[in-house]
Amino acid sequence: MDLPVEHLRTFAAIVDEGSLEGAARQLHVTPSAISQRLSGMERRTGSVLLQRTRPIAVTEAGAAVLRAARQLERIVDDVARELSGGPSGGTAIPLVVNADSLATWVVPALARAARETDARFEVLRADETVSTELLRRGAAMAGLTSTKEAVPGCSSTRVVVDRYLAVAEPDFAAEHFAGGLTAEALRLAPQIEFDRHDVFQQRFIRRHTRAPLSPPRHFIPSSAEFLQAIELGMGWGMVPELQCRDAIADGRVVELDPGRPVALPLYWQRWNLRSPVLDRLSAIIAEEAAAALGSQAGTAPGPAPAPGTAR
Repeated sequence: MDLPVEHLRTFAAIVDEGSLEGAARQLHVTPSAISQRLSGMERRTGSVLLQRTRPIAVTEAGAAVLRAARQLERIVDDVARELSGGPSGGTAIPLVVNADSLATWVVPALARAARETDARFEVLRADETVSTELLRRGAAMAGLTSTKEAVPGCSSTRVVVDRYLAVAEPDFAAEHFAGGLTAEALRLAPQIEFDRHDVFQQRFIRRHTRAPLSPPRHFIPSSAEFLQAIELGMGWGMVPELQCRDAIADGRVVELDPGRPVALPLYWQRWNLRSPVLDRLSAIIAEEAAAALGSQAGTAPGPAPAPGTAR
């Protein structure tokens, strides 16, 4: 099967821009030319590659073509970098990262990687239930996930174990948990959840009771504001130790179950593509994760939650 380089570049532009018209503007050609290239690729592959929705959606066959297009972009960028001895000015590397890691230690790691490689990065924020799908579809070249099993075409390396603590504002804790973490207290105490995919709080509840509970819930889909809501007494919640360590030290929040964090292993998944930039980025992610999370205070972490709980 012959897929011209220009057609692969066009396909990536369509996905990036979300429409044929947007790809035409990016590539400085007419929408008709974009449509013809897409039709040509679909004839060559014998498959529908895109669903013509707004924004467009990649089909399963289209995901394979998108991976090829992304890999070609990376190879061309690496070659340009090697030949010029400096930044290539190529496309940004798409990465997928869960919100809590992005809010704590990932951005400094990316800043270091940008300095050392001169690469540019496009970060997609998504929890683990979405991140592996973005890797599979080719929307991301690498990502941080709680899934150990490698996505087809990727390698998976455990980089660190994050620790989550159940915390609450002191007055809130005194009001709702004066008698301990009983089933009745956990049933009545409002809790903070990141979104409807966040199951950290329910796993903590099941650690203390087997009773099916449906506490009052607030949804705060931002890591910084999640902790702020807890500090303001809206409810209790599970927060990365790295994020809430200062709040505990300052007395703004207290641990509900001291010395018993919930462990979350984190894995770095990346495409099996030989690339100096991806290689260096992967090394930096591992080093920065170990530096930020490997020295966390406290006792040994508790049992790890099942896959699908990173946020």
